[in-house]
Amino acid sequence: MKLEVIATCMDDALKAEAGGADRLELITAITEGGLTPGIGLVRQVVQAVRIPVHVMVRPHSRSFVYDRYDLETMIAEIQAIASAGAAGIVVGALTPEGRIDERALEAMLPWAEGLQVTFHRAFDELEDQLAGLRTLLRYPSFTRVLTSGGLRPAPEAAPAIRRLVEAAEGTTLRILAGNGLTPEVVEAFIEQTGVPEVHFGSAVRIGRSGLAPIDPVRLRALSDSLLRFG
Repeated sequence: MKLEVIATCMDDALKAEAGGADRLELITAITEGGLTPGIGLVRQVVQAVRIPVHVMVRPHSRSFVYDRYDLETMIAEIQAIASAGAAGIVVGALTPEGRIDERALEAMLPWAEGLQVTFHRAFDELEDQLAGLRTLLRYPSFTRVLTSGGLRPAPEAAPAIRRLVEAAEGTTLRILAGNGLTPEVVEAFIEQTGVPEVHFGSAVRIGRSGLAPIDPVRLRALSDSLLRFG
């Protein structure tokens, strides 16, 4: 069982590592679903923590449909993130018709060689997630999919996530469940779905506010509770 925690600054990164996080998702603009953080912060965090740092590559929050200028920006960000020593990136792209944009993936992924690659929650806008999973399996660069099983919070979509976990079994992809998980429900959720990884943001922050600092006590209690899953 792996616990990924969102970090938006150095304070978050240090508290997440100290609190038992196995991996960071480093972003800015948490209230917009996460955008690419500044490269200075990426370098600083990578140098400061020992756990893997996966960096969001998302140039704007208008949509997950990107034109060639967006793709050029994303490629430049991937190059900078790789040179900063991050362990991975978090990306996603959709066509105007709402399918995975393979043209965009084929433009970006060659620059991510040596990095772990997560397809982010753009996945939850797909009409057919199992078909989307099959599409991603054609790209060995992808190591995981961050999903809530659709547009609802993850705890409300446990059967859909269970189907994704079963479909990904024995493949190169892992299902990383996020959105709406709380320390109170996560153990039952893991038992229902069989997910190997969980993703937390506001639920481990003071007052459960995305703009508040991480709550060290809440995070440590969560990470300790996950130990029974191995």
